[in-house]
Amino acid sequence: MLALLGIAQFMLILDVTVVAIALPHIGTDLALQRDTLTWVVSAYTLMFGGLMLLGGRAADLFGSRRVVLLGLLVFTVASLVTGLAADAAMLIGGRVAQGVGAAMLSPAALSVVTRIFHGQERNKALGIWSALGGGGSAIGVLLGGVLTAGPGWQWVFYINVPIGLIVLAVLARMLPAELPQGTRARLDVPGAILVTAATGAAIYALINAGDRGWLTAATLGTLAGAVILYALFAVVQRTVRSPLMDLRLLTRRSVAGGTFLILVATALMIAVFFLGSFYLQHHKGYGPLRTGLLFLPVAVATIIGAHVAGQVVGRIGARPIAMTGLTIAALGTAVPALGTGPALVVTGISVGAAGIGAAFVAASTTALGHVAHHEAGIASGLLSTFHEFGAALGAAVVSSIAAASIAGSSSTGFTRGFTFAAIVAAVSAVLALLIVPTLKPSADVQAHAH
Repeated sequence: MLALLGIAQFMLILDVTVVAIALPHIGTDLALQRDTLTWVVSAYTLMFGGLMLLGGRAADLFGSRRVVLLGLLVFTVASLVTGLAADAAMLIGGRVAQGVGAAMLSPAALSVVTRIFHGQERNKALGIWSALGGGGSAIGVLLGGVLTAGPGWQWVFYINVPIGLIVLAVLARMLPAELPQGTRARLDVPGAILVTAATGAAIYALINAGDRGWLTAATLGTLAGAVILYALFAVVQRTVRSPLMDLRLLTRRSVAGGTFLILVATALMIAVFFLGSFYLQHHKGYGPLRTGLLFLPVAVATIIGAHVAGQVVGRIGARPIAMTGLTIAALGTAVPALGTGPALVVTGISVGAAGIGAAFVAASTTALGHVAHHEAGIASGLLSTFHEFGAALGAAVVSSIAAASIAGSSSTGFTRGFTFAAIVAAVSAVLALLIVPTLKPSADVQAHAH
């Protein structure tokens, strides 16, 4: 069951980056403009992040089994539609539907894992879960290159269909029947609409900030709108009988520390993947297959970092792992900041990825180590929402910093981007000492690495 749920989660994470290398070929085949191509990635991220809290709450209310199966079905069918796309509308629509299915499946799958494993077995299971989630993004770059250079970009989406159907059929037989966690509770529809709109607006603003500028009326206005919607959401949560989430969850130091770590770790991961991919493909002129293969050590390093952290977090606690992981990330990203070159870039990203993988484990064990079972869905949804915030923020910031190199032939922008990432990782390692609590996860720790 863990293997099947891990494969399902792996597909969702992989689909964030697997498309990136295929974008030039998709644009050529379907005659798409640059702004439309951006939405092939952004539409998925926007729906995945925007609906995550709703998906987590649905798992708590209606049972994680139902939401896992429905989310996987939606994601699989949407993958088929996206692969068959003959125009921009069908392509973007398919990516939107993929994001909806992913937002249902991800927090619900975590809820199943936290309920079927106990004690030390849960720590081992969640170490595997963390390694799969942490390595999914890097392997997405590799797989995207192999599929695009081989059978074609459509198989970036088609590959989800047979895997999704097999996992769906077996999970339908294996997943235990369960009663909803709150049979008398009702879904807070107004709260769900407000938080989805607020999160969507915030991610939308970050996605476009790299192109439009950070101080433009469009960016600042959209961010202001998101803040207003979040404020309205907070008001609604205090007045409805069955709120979408208990706002006091955000005031817990463990949850606040975990969301900070996942935000920083994801922003760093997306930033270095973005810089590395653009450097190898656009600056060095490497093809998608060669670029993908060069990301293989990055994927391996991420998985190793997450696995090692998962093995020791129960003994030493999350704070040392967070500080060590972010320090390693700073040292790794400093390598290509000191001098570019394919060997230096790949080596630096690989070292940094090992630290980032460890930071993912620290984030999950910090945020969810002391969350009750009936809060598992909404808490994992909250953590995953900050993951998507981090992804959008990392891509937006480095695309602004490295704009000159992305558009031209100079490597100065890449150097500045890696330098900025190294500084952020180093500062975050210090902040982790102040923000992350000293509590060690218990034997029943709940973790999530997206």
